[in-house]
Amino acid sequence: MCGFCGFTGQLLESEVVLTNMMNKIIHRGPDSAGQHIDGKVAMGFRRLSIIDLDFGSQPMYNETDDIVITFNGEIYNHQELREELKAKGHIFKNNSDTEVLIHAYEEYGKDMLNKLRGMFAFVIWDSKNEKLFGARDFFGIKPFYYAQIDGELVFASEIKSILEYPKYKKEVNKDALENYLTFQYSVLPETFFKGIYKLMPSHCFTFEKGNLTIERYWEPKFEADESKSFDDFVEEIDAAMQDSIKKHKISDVEVGSFLSSGVDSSYVAACFKGDKTFTVGFDYAKYNEIDYAKSLSEKIKIDNYSKLISTDEYWDAISKVQYHMDEPLADPSAIALYFVSQTAAKHVKVSLSGEGADEFFGGYNIYKEPDALKPMHVIPKPLRKGMAAVVKSMPFKFKGKNYIIRSSKDVEERFIGNAYMFTKEGREKILKSISGKYTPMSITKPFYEKVKDKDDVTKMQYIDIHLWLIGDILLKADKMSMAHSLEVRVPFLDKEVFEVARHIPTKYKVTKENTKVAMREAAHRYLPDMVAEKKKLGFPVPIRIWLKEDRYYNIVKEAFESEAAKEFFNTDAILKILDDHKNGKEDNSRKIWTIYMFLVWHKEYFEKVA
Repeated sequence: MCGFCGFTGQLLESEVVLTNMMNKIIHRGPDSAGQHIDGKVAMGFRRLSIIDLDFGSQPMYNETDDIVITFNGEIYNHQELREELKAKGHIFKNNSDTEVLIHAYEEYGKDMLNKLRGMFAFVIWDSKNEKLFGARDFFGIKPFYYAQIDGELVFASEIKSILEYPKYKKEVNKDALENYLTFQYSVLPETFFKGIYKLMPSHCFTFEKGNLTIERYWEPKFEADESKSFDDFVEEIDAAMQDSIKKHKISDVEVGSFLSSGVDSSYVAACFKGDKTFTVGFDYAKYNEIDYAKSLSEKIKIDNYSKLISTDEYWDAISKVQYHMDEPLADPSAIALYFVSQTAAKHVKVSLSGEGADEFFGGYNIYKEPDALKPMHVIPKPLRKGMAAVVKSMPFKFKGKNYIIRSSKDVEERFIGNAYMFTKEGREKILKSISGKYTPMSITKPFYEKVKDKDDVTKMQYIDIHLWLIGDILLKADKMSMAHSLEVRVPFLDKEVFEVARHIPTKYKVTKENTKVAMREAAHRYLPDMVAEKKKLGFPVPIRIWLKEDRYYNIVKEAFESEAAKEFFNTDAILKILDDHKNGKEDNSRKIWTIYMFLVWHKEYFEKVA
């Protein structure tokens, strides 16, 4: 696991600029550094040594030195690919997966990508053809950012590297802010920094003669197989997971595992046959998973290392977290992930984690909603719409009000992902300026179009795989772990595991009683019933409680009254949201957090003197 950065063309002080870019991501690779500068491209690399500790340094070259690569990630089938390429006459100098990518590119070109199994972002400079080729993995586990500036391409594993490129002029992308307020994360391909973009998952690019071409090389597709039984799928899930965990453990250093109270990380921890698990919690019974993790670790005979996060520690880390995140993220669990990564990094260089199970196997509680709304569907839709309009106009709350409103909407209208902070109307009330360029539905519409023939739960999964998983779940997993020079691997997010998951009928994923039904049954083989059946919590964080306490209320209030707040928000409106929460009128904690995280991020990147 590492970090890379670079640019095409030549600057007056290319080496100095490249070094500055590399220094911004030293946390991604503290073990060694390398550069390639030839007047047409500059490529920098920071290494965290995991595989082939002695000979895996980068940039790495082919035998004739006319192809050079910088690569972040792990290729789990590199040994099999190595044998395939050797049989075709390729000569290898080391045992790294990086060299496999070089020879795969020589042999297959961009067709190499569908042969890979792993997590990756890489850039290859083909000097003979004066062509830059790069790609990002299937699900977006590893990050990739780029900008086109004065006809050249600038690229990096983190945005903060691109900010060091002297020709880039830093500016907030207000379109990103507008949509972040709804989704709680940066949802557009263009980041919060105007002109800097994400290369999206399962996409590759070619930059040649000043022209950038981006294309999709793979797409996740759900095709339910009704011919197989529930037991068949349970067997297939477990076989795929055991194989994936085995592959994800390939390393020349020790591998640990994160462990929360949920079935996903518990399943991985129970099967990975390592020595160490890592857990964090808070000093509130409802928000503390440490006792559970210790109990399970004892049952599966693994040492558990835990940390109780104090409230002050949590709040003190917020600025650092938003700095490492590159873009604002309003998921409170990101800071918990920062601390569990910090704890793990004291003991190991690599840790397994449970991300991806919910998107693949139907794990979010909101996926029960289509079934829950069915009783209302006996009422004709126009009548449901009328009922919703009536109850919506009522100024008071009552049980069932939201149910009636949501039952009047198709899934395409009501679901944009696991977070829905501010509606279009709600964000218009608090923002100083509105571009109106995107609505939440305009962002989700292209994805819904691709699954219009699927059931509602599958549609929701598809939306989450393309938006929530990338923008929230994997962003925080990568950035919080790499902040501590820790590699996190995610066995659920494996191409072969998805190949099983994509065929599972919805009836084996979500029922009235439970989610991830077939996957839980596979986990039963290794876990006690109370764990396998445990309701999903995520990383529970007590921000609702904290924001009612004077100390933390005042910290947020100060930010809401700042000059930055006045630049972007109607401060009276956001202060009312804050006060209504403190006074118990409404639980506005997530909305407050969304605004506050943006202001913390803005302070880090636009107000601090370098």
